[in-house]
Amino acid sequence: MTDLPHAIARARAHAPFLSLALNRLPEIEALLAAGDVEQALARAKSAGEGIEDTAVALRRERLALALVIAVADLAGTFPLTRVVTELSDFADRSLDAAIAAAIRRRTPDVQPAGFSAIALGKHGAQELNYSSDIDPILLYDPETLPRRDRDDPAEAAQRVARALMEIMSNVTADGYVFRVDLRLRPASEVSPLALPFEAAITHYESSALAWERAAYIRARAASGDIASGQAFLETIRPFVWRRSLDFGAIAEIGRLTTRIRDHYSAGQALGPGYDLKRGRGGIREVEFFAQTHQLIHGGRNPALRLRGTRASLDALAETGIISAEDARVMGDSYDRLRTLEHRLQMVADQQTHSLPTDAQALDSVAQLDGLPNGAALIAELTEISDVVGRRFDTLIETYAPTGAVAVESTPLATELSALGFADADALAERVETWEGGQYRCLRTAEAREAFARMRPQLLRALAEAPDPDRALLRWEQLLAGLPSAINVFRLLDARPGLLAVVMRILAHAPTLADELARRSDLLDTLIDRSAFALPGTVAEIAAELSRGEAGDDYQRLLDTVRVRVGEMRFALGVQLIEGQSDPLEVAAALSRVAEASIDVLGRAAIDEFAASHGRIRGSDLSILGLGRLGGAALTHASDLDLVFLFSGDHAAESDGRRPLGATLYYNRLAQRVIAALSVPTAAGALYEVDTRLRPSGAQGPISVSLESFERYQREDAWTWEHMALCRARALFGTTADRAALSTIINHMLTIPRDCAKLKTDVLEMRGTMADHKPPKGPLDVKLARGGLVDIEFMVHFLQLRDHVARTPDLGEAVQLLEKANLLPPGSRAAHDLMARLLVVVRLVAPDGMYPPEASRGIVARACGLDNWQALLDAVLAARRQVALAWGQVFEIQLEISE
Repeated sequence: MTDLPHAIARARAHAPFLSLALNRLPEIEALLAAGDVEQALARAKSAGEGIEDTAVALRRERLALALVIAVADLAGTFPLTRVVTELSDFADRSLDAAIAAAIRRRTPDVQPAGFSAIALGKHGAQELNYSSDIDPILLYDPETLPRRDRDDPAEAAQRVARALMEIMSNVTADGYVFRVDLRLRPASEVSPLALPFEAAITHYESSALAWERAAYIRARAASGDIASGQAFLETIRPFVWRRSLDFGAIAEIGRLTTRIRDHYSAGQALGPGYDLKRGRGGIREVEFFAQTHQLIHGGRNPALRLRGTRASLDALAETGIISAEDARVMGDSYDRLRTLEHRLQMVADQQTHSLPTDAQALDSVAQLDGLPNGAALIAELTEISDVVGRRFDTLIETYAPTGAVAVESTPLATELSALGFADADALAERVETWEGGQYRCLRTAEAREAFARMRPQLLRALAEAPDPDRALLRWEQLLAGLPSAINVFRLLDARPGLLAVVMRILAHAPTLADELARRSDLLDTLIDRSAFALPGTVAEIAAELSRGEAGDDYQRLLDTVRVRVGEMRFALGVQLIEGQSDPLEVAAALSRVAEASIDVLGRAAIDEFAASHGRIRGSDLSILGLGRLGGAALTHASDLDLVFLFSGDHAAESDGRRPLGATLYYNRLAQRVIAALSVPTAAGALYEVDTRLRPSGAQGPISVSLESFERYQREDAWTWEHMALCRARALFGTTADRAALSTIINHMLTIPRDCAKLKTDVLEMRGTMADHKPPKGPLDVKLARGGLVDIEFMVHFLQLRDHVARTPDLGEAVQLLEKANLLPPGSRAAHDLMARLLVVVRLVAPDGMYPPEASRGIVARACGLDNWQALLDAVLAARRQVALAWGQVFEIQLEISE
């Protein structure tokens, strides 16, 4: 049947999506009606030409192609192979264009390189269906991916990935290009959207699962840097095509085959609602029939390493692994099932695989295909399902786990010894006590059953942990703190990659381990945090913290913010342990999270307070951040240094049912905000708030007027208080009040000073601090001489003396002073090294002492050094650099203890 006009008529009558496309594209309809399919196809492929916006151009091309391919398919002009090839080629082109456009958003003049899309599934096999999503693996080369000089390669890659998703998947007035699903990437629960080639190779060589092997049978370097993608696929070829196959791998294959039917019980029965893809005798069973045989035999026979389903079946028959009849029947059935799948998807451009349950709709699908009615369609599918299903049944019987040879269970001590544990007998007794009632979370039969399933993986992860003894102790502390652990055990059983992350947390990060013991639900944040992308802007974080159900009250908001901030801080800590983010970026992100918390809870506290006391006309609250918060460089242990101020007349009164004078009003309101930020609720604690940097310190009121603040700073403030202003930022308040506050601060930082007195004051203060606050340990690079505090004192002295480098960002100020020759070269590098180290040790060694041997590599790598000794040497050199600067600035020698 190659009657194009009849195909157009069926499309108009039975497929609303195609009818709409025909109305929107009359020129293409005319070409099709005239029988000029190839000219119509060429016109469709050029539909986006001349449109600068890649997203719009691709959507225009996609609609035109969808129309031409559908009509040519319905008319029989295009065979199935041509249909799926054209669809797959468009996916390749659109991905390639999206990658190029995404890269050029920040680097417009470069040639795209170093970013590859590996196509999997039907896309990889060049067998895409009519309304399919695509499942690429996005990989990049940090050395060749174009980026701005200041951009980190990993963050640049994530920007490209996010932009690609936006270009391809966002639904606009022109529709979409392809739905892009990135969940097939390695360890998707904890990994970024795009991974470095080397990281992906490591995953597939060491920790990939059986289903990932099956997925890579059809993998193809489709778009972007194709040469690098092909090199990657060649590197991991031994992972996919193994020459030997043990009984464990065969059991894995059995579980994969049975899961198809067990997991999708709905849609198995023939009739309305039957699932062409997942139902018995459906598309998935044909594909798995071929892929299972390929996995078993393809390692030894390269002729079986094909991507296409029909080609693979033919190759299996040629080698005698399956019969020629089976290959023919399964192949013909597959072609017909795929054609009918296309009919379902043409109706409304939806990724559906199930027959309509409505009789009229079922008749319409059948008539779109050219059949008389739904009954004829069901009859044809019944025959296909039977011949495919019987052959798949044989596969299940051969490879299902129940058919495997039974193996006696291995004694626990023997298992532990094989894993490398030294005193396996003692450890076996210890492990067995876990299930003997020692821990509350393991006292139910259901919990013990869930734990038993994941115990082998747990013991293996413990054995592979950098410090097994420490990880084991913390695991027991985690068990002791969990009131219920069934979901935790099930999650870790289903996510082996996540279990490995947990072991590293337990081994390396006591702060995170303690948080996990208190809140096991923090594991949920690691499942799909997409490579642990750094949180966005303050406004974006605030929107996330504010998101809740309609009618949520003030207390619910306090709990919500604590939960979500805890998740963000935990994820940022894991990024440090996993080496996924620069500690300086984490410090900035922690500051943005804190600022967003202040914004959300500050506004909520004001509204709550106003409900009783009203508001003061012409007056508003402002919050000033100082210290590390002001400098946007928090650690996980930082408190929030805040000063509360208010504008307007201090003699005014509020207009609520319980009115208060302005001074009392804002002092009570400030206390309410402090409580919102610091008081533990049922959801836990949030921050420690320190207000001692306010005017007059602990003896002064918590909140003062802007006028009083300006007068105090001008007339009564000590030198150290002006030094503190060097790192001050207005974090909360109206635009006008923030501007007024900035004016006050700028004025105070630029007044003429007695340089000799300033120098004397600064040196006396540093000496007093050194006497009263010595470093806690050898890694306390904050308080150690030649450390970060000394850098702060030098910077603030120069800022007050010379009125230069006036930025609260300490690292940026150091760089500006270095460029002005007020600090010697190398000062910024010394600051950044010790700032990174401070952020990391707050998690790994919060006491300032050297961390355990196994954790030292993490600390060194986070600071950009190869090993522990290199880090110690670099830190000593940095402190000496600071001592050199100290001598240049203050003309006195700074003694550095080694």
